[in-house]
Amino acid sequence: MASKNKIGQTLLNIIFVLLCIAAVAPFLLLLSSSLTDEETLLREGYNFIPTRFSLQSYEYLMGSAAKITKGYGITVLVTMVGTVAGMFMTILFAYPLSRRELPKRTFFSFFVFFTMLFNGGLVPTYMMWTQTFHIRNTIWALIIPGLLMNGFNIIMMRSYFNASIPNELIEAARMDGAGEYRVLFQVVIPLSKPMIATIGLMIGLRYWNDWTNSLYYVTDESLYSIQAILNTMISNIQFLSSGQAAGSAYSAANLPSVGIRMAIAVIGIIPILCIYPFFQKYFVKGIVVGGVKG
Repeated sequence: MASKNKIGQTLLNIIFVLLCIAAVAPFLLLLSSSLTDEETLLREGYNFIPTRFSLQSYEYLMGSAAKITKGYGITVLVTMVGTVAGMFMTILFAYPLSRRELPKRTFFSFFVFFTMLFNGGLVPTYMMWTQTFHIRNTIWALIIPGLLMNGFNIIMMRSYFNASIPNELIEAARMDGAGEYRVLFQVVIPLSKPMIATIGLMIGLRYWNDWTNSLYYVTDESLYSIQAILNTMISNIQFLSSGQAAGSAYSAANLPSVGIRMAIAVIGIIPILCIYPFFQKYFVKGIVVGGVKG
């Protein structure tokens, strides 16, 4: 029996090692390609180890270092504010929906579900945000439209409250004199750390990777997020590489277009890769604490 358990554990270890390699390999290939000479990339393709090392792609991007740095600052600010505000609104909407005594509970639940299936379209949405709420060329244009509150997150949070928070615990808190806000913040939220961490991560990643709000609602380059800046660079590179920019300092022959695209992807993802391990520690801790308290 011990021998069979050891074999099973070994097989599981091998499977997880292979899965880790499959997850890490694309990032290593991306980094290697961004550090490879353009001619080598075009001639030999992508390799995990650069056969001809070159920093030309990053040298090109360093020409916009100030703009990229400011874009990072805008993105960090938007991600932090948007994640906190989004979590706050999601919890405040999901908790009442999880209570059976809420009047018109079915209507509000249907209202949330309806928004997951249908929307007014891009043109009415653009007109609403720019002509009614006047958020064009403001920091709120990067926070509110389409990202601040999501019906899927609300339903996930509501389902977690229903399934994992004992109703007897809430009733006991009420018998002790706790009001709804005290029940929510002192009983429900401490027991919901796993789901809060999960949804918080999802909201944060959406804010970090968003570039469409900048495209639709922002023309002031000082408000561009890092994703919008990098997307603009890719468009410029494609234009220059097509040979349509006569007299440009970078022609199709000397512009490392493939390597620059890889370097842009690295610049966009490296901060997340650096921060995620620290967040993962609290994420796992939240799951453990939530499991013990639940």
